[in-house]
Amino acid sequence: QVQLVESGGGLVQAGGSLRLSCAASGSGFTIRTMGWYRQAPEKQREPVAAFRFSSGGSTYYGDSVKGRFTISRGDAKNTVYLEMNSLKPEDTAVYYCHADIPGAPYEYWGQGTQVTVSS
Repeated sequence: QVQLVESGGGLVQAGGSLRLSCAASGSGFTIRTMGWYRQAPEKQREPVAAFRFSSGGSTYYGDSVKGRFTISRGDAKNTVYLEMNSLKPEDTAVYYCHADIPGAPYEYWGQGTQVTVSS
């Protein structure tokens, strides 16, 4: 059984920074890609950033966060961090960790962590 455990998030003023972390627990699986989505009230969930463990650790960023957010892998296996800088009020959302495991019957999601940026 795969579980994604998130930490970080909270309330910060515009221009500030936050760091999110996500760790996958369990055994007998290999994660291909791990990353973050976010969902603001009355909006669709959107991809924020992703880290591909294969392919030399390539990364993906949504257009709205490029240059401000950085995703990286942790020293522990199946762990990623999302460093969020220059935060804007429009970054306010629930952030969900996501893992893509080849061959798995479904996708894996964390419970979500709230990020609120005040103006």
